[in-house]
Amino acid sequence: MGKYVLKRVVLMLITFFIIISMCFILIRLLPNVPAQQFGKDMSLVLQRRVRQGLVDKNGNPIPLMQQYWHFIVRTLVGGDWGVSESLYIGQDCFQIFLSKLPNTVLVNVYSMVLSVPLGMAFGIYAALKKNKWQDHVISTGVMIFVSVPSYVYAFLVQYFLCFKLKWFPLVMESGTDFFTWSMFKSMLPCVISLALSSIAGFARYTRAELTEVLTSDYLLLARTKGLTRAQTTVRHALRNAMVPIFPMIIGEFVGILGGSLIIESIFVVPGVGPLYVNSITALDYNFFLLLSGFYTLVGLVSGIFVDISYGFIDPRIRMGSKK
Repeated sequence: MGKYVLKRVVLMLITFFIIISMCFILIRLLPNVPAQQFGKDMSLVLQRRVRQGLVDKNGNPIPLMQQYWHFIVRTLVGGDWGVSESLYIGQDCFQIFLSKLPNTVLVNVYSMVLSVPLGMAFGIYAALKKNKWQDHVISTGVMIFVSVPSYVYAFLVQYFLCFKLKWFPLVMESGTDFFTWSMFKSMLPCVISLALSSIAGFARYTRAELTEVLTSDYLLLARTKGLTRAQTTVRHALRNAMVPIFPMIIGEFVGILGGSLIIESIFVVPGVGPLYVNSITALDYNFFLLLSGFYTLVGLVSGIFVDISYGFIDPRIRMGSKK
């Protein structure tokens, strides 16, 4: 297991390095935003570009490979991702990213806390009521919620719950009082919009896995030995059905994190999602590189955790072992 983890970490770092390098080279092949458009901040922007190794003292671009070397030393080694050139002119990109990260993390954590138990409960109930009307209703709802994009739910939630019924505010509150009731209430429309498709996904996988396990021969043997249906379901069926489902929770969190880019923008969540979208439209390349690296690293790290978790959840699985 140790060798497998070490190998995966090394491959993760190599993959991350390749992806961030490709992003930098492709971005630098695009034209730079002219410093003259920043007005009185022109000299500041030029100074930062010189310090970042992007241009010379006269403002002329230096060769691409020299820019790439300066980028690697400055960011991956020194941790300096530069300053914003369009969105927050002259402000440090990494500090702004850290200030907005808690909003995105909280919204996604709340949506997982809501979607995991509800999705698994619906899936278990549908499996126990297989081919009955309860199963058909849940399966139909799952098909609908999986097929419809999450931003459609966002507009529906915003229209009915926020505008018509006025249960929640239309947009999320700003500030750092993350654990107050008013802040939590303003987060709920975004959380509900993100959780609906996740609930459907968990319900579908849980039903499929549990249905397969309930028809296994060893459960029939347990019933013949005198165990009740409830005992066989709780002691044997659920434990074996959860093996592929629990690691999926980590992957689902990453999926929500990536899918929340648009949802956060709809509800004006002051998080990383709108910052990423705005960095693309505003041609703020430093922000784009930082946030691309962040989402790439989150996806790679979660993949490792998913694979390793199989070995801890089911002792029969040993990653990287030889026969």
